[in-house]
Amino acid sequence: MQTQFDALIVGAGPAGSTAAILLARAGWSVALVERHEFPRRKVCGECIAASNLGLLDALGVGDAIAAGAGPDLRQVALMHGPSSIVADLPPFDHSRHAWGRALGRETLDTLLLARARATGAVVLQPWSARMLEGVAGDYRCAVRAIGTEEVALLRAPVAIDAHGSWEPLPATRALRRGDRRPSSLFAFKANFEGTQLAKGLLPVLSFEGGYGGMVFADGGTTTLACCIRRDRLGVLRRASPGVAAGDVVGAMLRRECSGVDAALRTARRVGPWISSGPIQPGIHLRGDDEVLRIGNAAGEAHPIIGEGISMAMQSAWLLCAHLLRAGSRQLPHHRSWQLAVCERYAADWRRHFTRRIRVAAVLAHLAMHPRWIAPFIPSLNRSTSLFARVARWSGKVSCAPDPPIIVEGKYST
Repeated sequence: MQTQFDALIVGAGPAGSTAAILLARAGWSVALVERHEFPRRKVCGECIAASNLGLLDALGVGDAIAAGAGPDLRQVALMHGPSSIVADLPPFDHSRHAWGRALGRETLDTLLLARARATGAVVLQPWSARMLEGVAGDYRCAVRAIGTEEVALLRAPVAIDAHGSWEPLPATRALRRGDRRPSSLFAFKANFEGTQLAKGLLPVLSFEGGYGGMVFADGGTTTLACCIRRDRLGVLRRASPGVAAGDVVGAMLRRECSGVDAALRTARRVGPWISSGPIQPGIHLRGDDEVLRIGNAAGEAHPIIGEGISMAMQSAWLLCAHLLRAGSRQLPHHRSWQLAVCERYAADWRRHFTRRIRVAAVLAHLAMHPRWIAPFIPSLNRSTSLFARVARWSGKVSCAPDPPIIVEGKYST
């Protein structure tokens, strides 16, 4: 078994697999460690912004995604109580990809991981990272095959943390388990068939103590996802003892958002509700990090804007651009070089994503307090241009790497 690599990546979601593809394609030896078997369901809104579709083309999975994803997402709606305000989304300036699409994470993640493997990355799945130690230029990672006693010690000069929202590295697991507050947000998701949701419509749901969304995705499936405060969830569960948390949340959404009830009236749920959390919105990246971070490990926006997949993949591209720009595979062995790369990457990341995180935070807090929104609903009904402006502010029509350069297969920011 190979144990020495140029780069070690923990987590094979959109961020980790994107980084593995880019580095392996550039000739690096890459180990990609993922503890879950694919395909797997994951709590996610499953929206792929139009700004990401050119990137997926460049990674070699664009045709498969175009063939399977849901319809173009051309409109957005705000649903609260009996109100439902619909507005047009602004198009992305791209010759082929003007509108976003939706695709289940079980499909997207599997396609990207298969591409990483085909590009030359060594995929360890299902394997768990048990320990990661060392410094930039010399990392050691103990991994174990899930369900067996097989273990290995991997070594690499570059370590990339792509663990996502709820799979922290070993050193931070205890801290994450202890982070439970009344305001903590927990995420829920369910899939439905036979809904009455208009194809191409992307509703945003506003309710007391949380927010959510719906989208028509691949295979005729509609995804319903939401985030809800721990204290509000507790109140709902105490009012329905013995009822599963997902069913409690689903019933609340139908009561408090008429648009959800109308969309699900003829629907059949496919599989159980799934949940996870608490989510960790905010910037986690630091300029002096030794382990390089991408995806939600670097920073997480409230999922109300549906930019999680975009930030994951685009952050991986930004990091790889910095790692590969020097053109030498010997430089990563030098700690000083890596620290300089991390500092430049962190500055680049903040330039592209800080506003998305801030806009998402403002929108999330407004949505969680519908009484703040209610006075403005008549005005929003008369003029829906604000929705387009918010979409632009939140990054829906921007891409950190330059799309024309992506198509040419060059690494640039």
